[in-house]
Amino acid sequence: MLSIIARRCLCLWLTFIVVALTTPRAWAADIELSSTSELIIQSPLDYQVIQRENRTEGKLVVAGTIRLRAKGTLPDALEVRLIGRSATGDLPGNWQPLSFGSGNPSFRSEINIPAGGWYHLEVRALRQGVEMAAASVGHVGMGEVFVIAGQSNSANYGEERQTTQTRLVAAFDGTGWQLANDPQPGAGGTRGSFMPAFGDAMAMRLGVPIGIVAMGIGSTSVREWLPPGTRLARLPTITRNVITNSAGQWEAAGKIFTKFTDRMKQLGPRGFRAVLWHQGESDAKQADPERTLPGDLYRQSLEQLIRATRKEAGWEIPWFVAQVSYHSPDDPGSPDLRAGQKALWDAGIALEGPDTDTLTGDLREKGGLGVHLSAKGLREHGRLWAEKVGPWVEERIGP
Repeated sequence: MLSIIARRCLCLWLTFIVVALTTPRAWAADIELSSTSELIIQSPLDYQVIQRENRTEGKLVVAGTIRLRAKGTLPDALEVRLIGRSATGDLPGNWQPLSFGSGNPSFRSEINIPAGGWYHLEVRALRQGVEMAAASVGHVGMGEVFVIAGQSNSANYGEERQTTQTRLVAAFDGTGWQLANDPQPGAGGTRGSFMPAFGDAMAMRLGVPIGIVAMGIGSTSVREWLPPGTRLARLPTITRNVITNSAGQWEAAGKIFTKFTDRMKQLGPRGFRAVLWHQGESDAKQADPERTLPGDLYRQSLEQLIRATRKEAGWEIPWFVAQVSYHSPDDPGSPDLRAGQKALWDAGIALEGPDTDTLTGDLREKGGLGVHLSAKGLREHGRLWAEKVGPWVEERIGP
């Protein structure tokens, strides 16, 4: 005779077999499907900031691929949810369906999400209600994005590296996003910038994450940023981005313009709020007067660049233009070049940026003797930009 313990074990085993034979095979499907499938999220990226459409919301593209391993089965449904706090309160965290074509391993869908972040995004693949695979992105923001260009003081040439204090500022280099701690990816130089201070000021003012797309290149003239084939009446001081054509005439090589506008197109139509342009030192009062760009020619060149970027990108990109011409305490500014920059504001071609020729004394590096900014100067530079851009954004997005 079987012992009492043996009889109980046999009963339990028989019960398990009966349940397994009479219950839908969800548990078995879960084991098989989860081991033969992998979900890869390609959009959004971690720390990505998406340009909102209005004060309260914007469209988020959720895209990716289901990668099947041996004898895997495609899902019949996809779902997404976001967890976190928006500008108006906590998100409900509910799952919602994503568009997904049967038999297609790739997916792409647009969903409306509220302004704010960082959000934690989760996507799961289902088959007959059973989860096959899942993936997540830790930091997603719906906020404001700015492209920043020009020469060294729009790049990473400041005296000390800066970091984002709010941790709500992220930077994009054309491939990935990261917290916007210096040096900024995508811009020249290896030291400090005004971008963390600007981003922090804007994030605190607007209550949303800020995206920075930095593209400044040290020592560049506005002439070097022009479209390929643009005739130049005067050579810039540095000619690395200038070519001589078959007729012996000087032309812009166009490499900077192409990279500049390609980055804009990556962000998509209205995928950023504005361009912030900070440049002028390499055009004002050069050692060789023949390499100096008079104020009226500066205005013409920058107007040409602004209009060309709008045409290439396919939308009316707003541009902010700063007043920039400082070289040293003995050469604190060029009235002629500053007049050319202001003429763009007066004509409505560009918006008024800050007057950074006012950043003097201990706001400049090397004890006030350098052209680049000290740590204190970088923070003040960021504040000046936020003072100009912040009210304009608030006016654009409504009360």
